[in-house]
Amino acid sequence: MQQHDLKKFTKALANSSDDFSKAYDSLCELARQLVGHKLFTLMALDRDSGEAARIYSNMPEAYPVSGKKPIEASSWTEQVIDRHQTFVANDIEGIAEVFGDFELIRSLGCESVINIPVVVGEIAIGTINCLAEAGHYTPDRVHASQALKLPGAACFLAYLSNACV
Repeated sequence: MQQHDLKKFTKALANSSDDFSKAYDSLCELARQLVGHKLFTLMALDRDSGEAARIYSNMPEAYPVSGKKPIEASSWTEQVIDRHQTFVANDIEGIAEVFGDFELIRSLGCESVINIPVVVGEIAIGTINCLAEAGHYTPDRVHASQALKLPGAACFLAYLSNACV
């Protein structure tokens, strides 16, 4: 990550008050530069209530920011939310194994996904989700994605602080 990209993100976060959309936009751009994506979303997780909320989407017509939905137990939740491990599927078949909306994903030109857990205090508070064409998330891109965790944590903590007010 280049220093000016992080400075741009930090400025966007610092200049936010009740609306963190500029910080989320900046994180989306950081993710585009670091790992690439067509679709980018942020999901906030509330383990106490067992719910998740999409708080950002760069394609709101297909994946709108919406209310909360239940976090359902699966191999994906065990890997990403419980064990805090990044999930990667580089073909539509791998996506279809864990996401019921794989047809919508494919219709957007996406056939690979990386879900990056953001963990604070040993608790997954959100996921950064990037989707692109088949085969996109190479080992180098997966490694680079780890640099998104700190700015992601800042975005999720900002969201949570605003939700608690």
